[in-house]
Amino acid sequence: MAKVFNVNGACRPSRHYMVDIRRKLEEIKTMVDAGDYFAINRARQYGKTTTLRALSGYLKEDYEVVSLDFQRMSSLSFESEQAFVAAFSDELLDFVEKFPAEVEERLKEFVDKTARINSLQALFRVLRLWCRESEKPIVLMIDEVDTATNNQVFLDFLAQLRAAYLDSDVNPAFQSVILAGVYDIRNLKQKIRLDAEHKVNSPWNIAARFQVDMSFSIEEISAMLTEYEADYHTGMDIEEMSGLIYGYTFGYPFLVSSLCKYMDEEIAGTEDYPDKSSAWTKQGFLEALKLLLNDNNMLFQSLTGKLADYPVLRSVLYELLFTGKRIPYVSQNQYIDVAAMFGFIKNENGMAVIANRIFETVLYNLFMSEEFATSRIYDAGEQEKNQFVVGGHLNVRRILEKFVEAFDDLYGDRDESFLEDAGRRYFMLFLKPIINGVGNSYVEAETRNHERMDLVIDYRGEQSVIEMKIWRGNAYHERGEEQLSSYLDHFHLKKGYMLSFNFNKKKEIGVKEIVLKDNKVLIEAVV
Repeated sequence: MAKVFNVNGACRPSRHYMVDIRRKLEEIKTMVDAGDYFAINRARQYGKTTTLRALSGYLKEDYEVVSLDFQRMSSLSFESEQAFVAAFSDELLDFVEKFPAEVEERLKEFVDKTARINSLQALFRVLRLWCRESEKPIVLMIDEVDTATNNQVFLDFLAQLRAAYLDSDVNPAFQSVILAGVYDIRNLKQKIRLDAEHKVNSPWNIAARFQVDMSFSIEEISAMLTEYEADYHTGMDIEEMSGLIYGYTFGYPFLVSSLCKYMDEEIAGTEDYPDKSSAWTKQGFLEALKLLLNDNNMLFQSLTGKLADYPVLRSVLYELLFTGKRIPYVSQNQYIDVAAMFGFIKNENGMAVIANRIFETVLYNLFMSEEFATSRIYDAGEQEKNQFVVGGHLNVRRILEKFVEAFDDLYGDRDESFLEDAGRRYFMLFLKPIINGVGNSYVEAETRNHERMDLVIDYRGEQSVIEMKIWRGNAYHERGEEQLSSYLDHFHLKKGYMLSFNFNKKKEIGVKEIVLKDNKVLIEAVV
């Protein structure tokens, strides 16, 4: 059976194209060898389950590995301490092939509810006995712990693990405990007293920091594509393709696999891309990107759904995207921490930035779609859209000319603060109906600030760069031209575009052409 790219559930090496994660497993084993208890907290579909499965096999020569999944335990299992002990014991009996006789007998008593005492304390006495008699040190791994994180019984279970860890120099305990899920359970609060002046404490404050990078590097993506290429001989430029995939995903596992799956299964065999060789090209990649962005998959639903749950998070992301406001990455800030936990943002040189271009585009599309029905500038782009494509090519100069006209008609009398806050967003709203369904656009993260944003448009495999900037005088403007010229070199382009929002009341609005050094051409629009 031929291998495929997998985006549904855990990956299996015999069935799926995968990156080689041995280096990551080596790093995790180092923590296990040290006796660490820790949590693997990553966003949805980040490869947690795949990693745990691979880790189980990687550790089995040195350890007795017990890999459980709290999703297999129903909500009734967490209704009471007795129910949890019975369900947890049942899972152990189902997973572990052979127990010491006394341990097996006691666990069965918990399941059958015939034990004299059916409590967490009693369960952990049995687990200590197991750890004492086991031929190998025992590693306990529990996936999908989010299933139970709002439950007091689970908090009590964590407290028992914590107590066992602290007492491990005296009594036998698990060699390592690994909990996996989205939410950082170190932040869970447990009531120590039931009266009004209760104290709070973390039941998981013994956890070691988990700093293994679970994203895919360019080299790891390249190795996976090399395996694919050995099977299909497409002639793809593996280095270029790996760079494209990483450049848009920053190695987010689900996004990497999704793009590959689209090129392999949906792009190849179409009219424009009749075989795999034509699909695994830059143009085929951009088609796959378009399909992914139009897919309302569970990851995108999960991400955007969090915005309704966390209104302040929504405001933070909006500021990052549209105004270029620089927000320091302070992990102690609740909303920065939440945004990072869900995978929206990352820490880049001490500043919060959107995690990858695909999430950025999804968020742009979401925020702008909420304005489609009421936005007059979006309506203007919709009404004018048929004149901007000539012979299959996007006429970006014409787009700028019509935007200047529409913007001046609709908002020409607005003040400086309006231009700073809304100008660039309005251009993106104007552009959206013109390229929708055929092309995409994104803002380069390294150029996003309060004064400058470089918007890159991908349209039928052709790229155009538009620098959107706030006018700060001639000297600043000349530096902007130099920056754009350098950026055109990066994209191997000879023509670039600049959209300047000018507060000078004597400004001359319109579009003009400027010849830069090295015979590059700048089309500048001023509003």
